[in-house]
Amino acid sequence: MDRFAGNVAFVTGAASGIGKVTAELFAKEGAKVVVADINEAAGADVAAAIGPAAMFVPLDVTSEASWEGALAKAEAEMGGVNVLVNSAGISPGDTIEDATFDHWRKVHAICLDGVFLGCKHAVPLIDRSGGGAIVNISSVAGLLGVPNLSSYSSAKAGVRNLTKSVAMHCTKQGYKIRCNSIHPGSTETPILAQVHHGVVDERHVRAREKAIPMRRIGQPEEIAKPILFLASEDASYITGAELVVDGGYTAR
Repeated sequence: MDRFAGNVAFVTGAASGIGKVTAELFAKEGAKVVVADINEAAGADVAAAIGPAAMFVPLDVTSEASWEGALAKAEAEMGGVNVLVNSAGISPGDTIEDATFDHWRKVHAICLDGVFLGCKHAVPLIDRSGGGAIVNISSVAGLLGVPNLSSYSSAKAGVRNLTKSVAMHCTKQGYKIRCNSIHPGSTETPILAQVHHGVVDERHVRAREKAIPMRRIGQPEEIAKPILFLASEDASYITGAELVVDGGYTAR
């Protein structure tokens, strides 16, 4: 499988969850992969397991200097970047009454500012590399009001509209860069536990499954495959769009 042969994919949050599986699938489909994460030990393990096609770079998505350094290293060692997947995120639960301002800022810094910085600094690099695609991971929480995810919902809604702005900027500038967002529903990843303050028991699982028309929680591979679709030439006429992958949750 060589759908991404000759391409370099830069994946944030790639030490675990959706980002990890996405990095692995890119490599299986012929891409060189930059595994980027703030968790250096886990990220290095993922890159090592993928093999010679992958390299690890430490990345704090809230730091502009960290982004500049990571992308510069990717360009120097991989020859450029064709695909950026902004997958890094956190999802601690809160309500508008109990969320502190510091908490609000932290969630937005990681989930929204990190996507802004990634797009800002990757767009010229992708253009220099001959074009490609950006896929930003939003959430169904960015499309709906969620009472116990006040900060997260706001940040993910921002990702949705930032994606459209980046897409329109790239078309206006004549860049061969498409930018789209993925909106996962409940997915079996470490971030799911954060919503429930670190613990997802059988009661939480059953309640989520009951609310999903397909009656099950999604798997990381079921999000990663649509990410690869949007990054590929199979989606050559898709930009500024949002792809919901939620088992039918938002269709009710």
